[in-house]
Amino acid sequence: MPIAVDIDVMLARRKMSVGELAERVGITPANLAVLKNGRAKAVRFTTLAALCEVLECQPGDLLRYEPDHASAEPATNPA
Repeated sequence: MPIAVDIDVMLARRKMSVGELAERVGITPANLAVLKNGRAKAVRFTTLAALCEVLECQPGDLLRYEPDHASAEPATNPA
């Protein structure tokens, strides 16, 4: 997945546990773990906004794009 999640980085900067963040955001620790470990297929804007509010950050501090280098190579024409 070319989207990387950096919630753990922000947790460390804020000296906050996953459990505390989950409680303050209003989601289960299991759902936060799915998001934190990059296994989520989607995130609601309301959840993203709550994460940003609690962690006092911007969405770009939590999510970043990492292109897949194998698919980023230009296609060659065999002819």
